[in-house]
Amino acid sequence: MNTRKPLDAKATSLMVGLCFCFGLQQVALKAAAQDMAPILQIALRSALAAVLVVALMLSRRERLVQLAQTWKPGLAVAVLFFLEYLFLGQALRYTSASRSVVFLYTSPIFTALILHFMETSERMEPLQWVGILLAFGGIGTAFLGHSAGAGQGAGLPLLGDALALLAGASWGVTTVVIRMSSLARVPAKQTLLYQLVGACVFLLPMAVLLHQTAFTITPILLLSLGYQVFILSFIAFLLWFWLLRHYQASRIGVLSFMTPLFGVVLGAVLLHEPVEPGFVTGAILVVAGLVLVSGYGWISQSLKKVRTAPKR
Repeated sequence: MNTRKPLDAKATSLMVGLCFCFGLQQVALKAAAQDMAPILQIALRSALAAVLVVALMLSRRERLVQLAQTWKPGLAVAVLFFLEYLFLGQALRYTSASRSVVFLYTSPIFTALILHFMETSERMEPLQWVGILLAFGGIGTAFLGHSAGAGQGAGLPLLGDALALLAGASWGVTTVVIRMSSLARVPAKQTLLYQLVGACVFLLPMAVLLHQTAFTITPILLLSLGYQVFILSFIAFLLWFWLLRHYQASRIGVLSFMTPLFGVVLGAVLLHEPVEPGFVTGAILVVAGLVLVSGYGWISQSLKKVRTAPKR
C-alpha cells in the first residue's frame, strides 16, 4: 500500500529550502576556490559528513552497510559519485557557479533517457520527449551564449561547461544504478554512506595527482566547509530522503527545478557573475524540459482532473 502523501505546505516549504541549499553548493565551492581547490573541499566535506552519518546510524542502532548484497552496486555508485564531483570540481575552475549548476541539474534528463531503453515501465511519453528536446536545445543555447571571461580558467570556459554537463550525466547514471540494483531496497543512509566514502577515498588522491592540495585557512573557507558538511551533505540530504519516504516522489521532483534557478540568482548576487542573455534563454529551456520530464506524472494527473471536472 502506498502511504506517501501529496505535497502539502510543510513539504513545499522544505523543498524550497532544500533547493536553495542545493543551489548554493556551487556558489560555496566557487567562493572558496582560491583558498582550497573545489575537489579538495568536496573530499574533506565528504569525509566529515560520512563521520556524521555513521554517528547518527550508530546512535539509532542501524546497520551501516549490507556488504554481501550491496557491495557491487555500492562500489559503482561510489565511483560515479567520485566522477560527478571530480567533473564538477574541475568545471568550477573554468566556468561560473551559475552555469555549472544548470548543467549539473540536467541529470534527470540522462536518467530518463537511460531508463527508457532499459525498463519497459519507464518508457517516456510524447510530452516527455518534448521535454528532452527542450532541455538539449537549452544546453546548446547555453553553450553558444557563453561570453569570454566568465570563468577563471585561462580562456577555457566551454571546457568548464562540458565538465559540468559530464557531472550531470554521472549523477544521472548514479540514479539508474540505485534504482536498478539492490540499493533500491536498503535504507537511503547506506547508499549515502557509499557515496560519501567513495568521494573521499577517490578524490583525495586525485587532488594530489592534480597538485590541488595547497590551501589557506580563511573565514570564507571555514564558512564554506561548515555549510557543505553540516547543512548540505548531512542535514539537507537527510531531509531529502525523509521527503522521498513520506511524500510522492513525482510531486517532489517537479519542485526540484527551483535548484538551478536559485543557483543562477545566487551566483549573480553573491559572486557578481555575469548572466548572459543567451545563457538565460538556455537555462529557461533546460528548466522547462526538466519540468516536463520529471513532472510528467503530476502534469498528466492535473490535466486529467481538469478534463473530468464537472462544468458549471
